[in-house]
Amino acid sequence: MRKYEIAYLTPSGQIEEISRSAPALSAFEDAFGAFGHGAILQTESGPMAVEDLLPGDKVRLSDGTFDTLRWRGMMTLRPDDQETSPEHAALTRITADALGPARPSPDLVLGPTARLLHRAHGVRTLTGKRAAFVPVRDFVDGNQFIALRPVAPVNVYQLGFAAHQRLSVNGIEIESLHPGTAFSLGLRGDLLSQYLSLFPHKRDFDDFGEMRNPRLRLRDLDLLDGG
Repeated sequence: MRKYEIAYLTPSGQIEEISRSAPALSAFEDAFGAFGHGAILQTESGPMAVEDLLPGDKVRLSDGTFDTLRWRGMMTLRPDDQETSPEHAALTRITADALGPARPSPDLVLGPTARLLHRAHGVRTLTGKRAAFVPVRDFVDGNQFIALRPVAPVNVYQLGFAAHQRLSVNGIEIESLHPGTAFSLGLRGDLLSQYLSLFPHKRDFDDFGEMRNPRLRLRDLDLLDGG
């Protein structure tokens, strides 16, 4: 089991905070582990670190518009946690300018389940879309994308809005909260109910809406290039 910390915006516009214990399963952790401490997002009030954001804040999207933050989730990664898989225990540091001038700026530390928006010819071939969300850990090369193994407990975060969004974080595009398809989530019965209880800002699974961009693994594109 793992403890998940949640702050959300009620229909009346109030901020509620709850703490829930739920299984330490990939489907659950995926919804909480996108941003490392200190990731910077732009708001209508100026730049703010992810840990300082609260539901109700207006957060800048990658297209330059702003949307209201409805939900912020947090979990703690512990180096001695034997239940967490290695891929869900590592952070990724993206060095400054790794993706181009000021992308990111400065260095950006992302959580184990972060996905960045990736544009490549193969994405259109596989999905019909210009870009897809790809796990940041797929890009680890030891140079510009560096895997970090925490030696002390660290908090990681995710942000939820009324719809699936592309967020501008330190100058690069990162995915907001979305559970994916019901099939890919792989939860049924009590587990699905327990999962949905972590998102009081949503009425049911369908309330998450459609995904703005598809998801791929980098190896899918590598296989396409190899063929």
